[in-house]
Amino acid sequence: MNIAVLSDGGWGTALAILLVHNGHSVRLWGPFPDYICEIRKSRENSKFLAGVKLPDGLVLCEDMKEAVEDSELVVLASPSQYMRGTLEKFSKLHSPGKQILVNVAKGIEVGSLKRMSEICDEILGKTRYCVLSGPSHAEEVAVNVPTAIVAASNDAATAEVVQKVFMNEFFRVYTSSDVVGVELGGALKNVFAIACGVIDGMKLGDNPKAALMTRGIAEMARLGVVLGGRYETFSGLSGIGDLIVTCTSRHSRNRHVGEELGRGRKINEILKEMGLVVAEGVKTSESAHSLALKNNVDTPIINEVYEELYVGKDPRRGVKDLMTRKAKKEF
Repeated sequence: MNIAVLSDGGWGTALAILLVHNGHSVRLWGPFPDYICEIRKSRENSKFLAGVKLPDGLVLCEDMKEAVEDSELVVLASPSQYMRGTLEKFSKLHSPGKQILVNVAKGIEVGSLKRMSEICDEILGKTRYCVLSGPSHAEEVAVNVPTAIVAASNDAATAEVVQKVFMNEFFRVYTSSDVVGVELGGALKNVFAIACGVIDGMKLGDNPKAALMTRGIAEMARLGVVLGGRYETFSGLSGIGDLIVTCTSRHSRNRHVGEELGRGRKINEILKEMGLVVAEGVKTSESAHSLALKNNVDTPIINEVYEELYVGKDPRRGVKDLMTRKAKKEF
């Protein structure tokens, strides 16, 4: 199959490598032509996936038109806050009905509060859309660490095609029809990963982290169901699965942000140091907070993360406020 991957970040690059290994013809596009030329010469994405050599069969493209020409499947891998710009550029090149679109970004757009499928609908109209999400760090997928993930589409046949295209002995793909739930699980878990990072940065131990992750799952499902997701989805790979890996892994950029906050650093300083590396949970916490307020859903952890990032609240005060909330039943 002819496949285009739009965005040369770590996740897009890892999936491009996987797809080449699966026998597909793959072209990888990035928004910065000079950097694409650098990757082509070195055969390594040193900024976003250092230490992993790119296969000879992977074609690097500075021009999006060249990347998507004759493509049967397009992987949308831009960070969520840049997805609108990527889709607007792609809209002039899109072949409706002929291409399957596979979104792998995990976020909710600030301002519009739209999920990635909603932005696709707005800009491209009706498409063969699928979201691919789950516990899957690029650093591990790129070197064939066993991984399980879920492909969700409103059209079962589309989900099954995506399953077949991506699946191999190291990368297991399940299917789902719950696009809303899978997208929300992938987005919201990043907010809770920041909170878990705060616990690590404050060196509070294992008990509070376990409590936060567990209550985070409940909070994710509570908001997700109100927004149209299915309850059971949040107990699956794109919910609890992705939350576990993002809250505990040394690879997690969102957990890193929280850890630095917990050590007393300011968010602007942390993000400046990260450069072009994106922690999706920072912006998603703003969108999730707005969605919770708009829909009158109780989300105490999301609220605390939002206040620590955007109001400057002391994380220690945030922990105390969570622990001293009004007593209530667990379920």
